[in-house]
Amino acid sequence: FVSETIDMDQKVRLYKTAKERRRYEDMADLYAVVKTTQHLEKAYIRDCVNADEYTEACSRLISQFKTNEKALDGINTLDFINEYTMDCPLAVERLLTAGVPATVMHSTGRVSKDKNAAVIAAEATQEFITAMDVLRLNQTAVDEVQPVISSLLNSLNKAGKLLYEKLKRLVGLIYIQNQLPLNSINRKFRNGL
Repeated sequence: FVSETIDMDQKVRLYKTAKERRRYEDMADLYAVVKTTQHLEKAYIRDCVNADEYTEACSRLISQFKTNEKALDGINTLDFINEYTMDCPLAVERLLTAGVPATVMHSTGRVSKDKNAAVIAAEATQEFITAMDVLRLNQTAVDEVQPVISSLLNSLNKAGKLLYEKLKRLVGLIYIQNQLPLNSINRKFRNGL
């Protein structure tokens, strides 16, 4: 019988190679983005954060999520959330189903107080041209198009009631797009614009 002593000050390593370390770091990033999104959604519901701050932060989190999800190729996000008992239904809705901030999904048609209508229209035009350029370059993979279209939706959301019907159509296309795998080619989306 050999008795081993365990040094409680010794670091425990979860990985043996750099690749394994990166995977654990990517999983930690995914966990952080999902939890942060859940807390942001709760803060927005409780009116602890204004709509503009929420939209900016949520758009950034959605972008980070899409990038991180691509880095973790082979991991099903819903399985990951369930395995680590995250209990984040609002984050799942925002990140996996909708793919855009709630302020875009449920637009009130308000015009931002910070900017005049001409600046808002110019920004929306710029985002629309960028989206068209992306599609003309045949970049139709979901992970290439989604961030550009989300930016366009944010700009159109700021433009107000005049563009409400077009905004509704784009939100529908984003919703459909977010149901597809990241690297799938989305010809329906391209034809929808």
